[in-house]
Amino acid sequence: MKTSLRIRRMNEIYRIIDANLNRASEALRTLEDWSRFALNNKEISQKLKNIRHELNQIFSTLSNLILYRDATYDIGKTLENTSQRTSVKDVISANCKRLEQSLRVLAEYGQMLNLEIRKLEEQRYEVYTLEKELTKNEKLLRLHDSLLYLVTNRTGIDSNEKFLNILEKAISGGVDIIQLREKETKEKDILDLARKVKRLTDKHNVLFIINDRIDIALAVSADGVHLGQDDLPLPDARQLAQEGFLIGLSTHCPEQGQKSMSMNPDYIGIGPVFQTPTKPDYIPRGLDYVKWALENVKNIPWFAIGGIDETNIDKVINAGGVRIAVIRAIMNSNSPQPAAKKLKEALSKKGLLYAKTSG
Repeated sequence: MKTSLRIRRMNEIYRIIDANLNRASEALRTLEDWSRFALNNKEISQKLKNIRHELNQIFSTLSNLILYRDATYDIGKTLENTSQRTSVKDVISANCKRLEQSLRVLAEYGQMLNLEIRKLEEQRYEVYTLEKELTKNEKLLRLHDSLLYLVTNRTGIDSNEKFLNILEKAISGGVDIIQLREKETKEKDILDLARKVKRLTDKHNVLFIINDRIDIALAVSADGVHLGQDDLPLPDARQLAQEGFLIGLSTHCPEQGQKSMSMNPDYIGIGPVFQTPTKPDYIPRGLDYVKWALENVKNIPWFAIGGIDETNIDKVINAGGVRIAVIRAIMNSNSPQPAAKKLKEALSKKGLLYAKTSG
């Protein structure tokens, strides 16, 4: 009887270890993919990979754990999971916690099997440190969660007050990123306006990007800069910027899109999709370039741009454009807040269906 009970208890321990090894491996893979493909951080990726290999080594003597697995009758699979992942930060934080908890469980039950658990404790404390590193670039996490990007245009707006009022209404409608685009304005006036926009975006926790002018972006502590094909080369911009500074890049054809990925921008623009007066000299690429980006631009957020508005956004989404950048659809609207809200709702409801394959 005692022998039978002991065997049963050991079987239960093996099931617990098997389940937590699986949890730890799944969490490690989730974190490793983020550090590799989004952060491009070789050091963190290698540390996470090392933890996976060390875990396999520690439990290598338990080669038949799968025999104790009983997924069919596991009551845990019927328990409701009420946790919601609404942002990349949620995913990273949840999987760090999942990994830390799994390592703790493995250490506790590993003792009963006389396994070397000291390494498990070391790993758990290393994960605490890695969690801080994985979540410290708040700007990049917010960028990956962004769907609606507003590029500004002050044509027909006769005062900064009206301009800022439009931006605030757009933000209340769901805009995630504001880009200040000033092509003809004097530097001093751009600097003054940029500081005002920065106060507004800080107030509403919205990312603030400045077009072309990395000097002004750095001077006002903007979140990043957006560069065109003829602007300062991206590698040189990286030399000027501090860690965490976002750099976006415009692309207008598959050749430019392909080349841009080797430069590791934080995001790229795909367009113009439709005809737009903002760039009258550029030939619209139509939805073919959006479809190309869907298939080829991986692990870098990209925003379809150019002539997109409420009348054609469904076409862009159906082609795979889950993130868009707009100008006239909001800036020229008589009602910026509802205009932004309609675009954001379309992206949120339909665009997320394509998110897994859109970068």
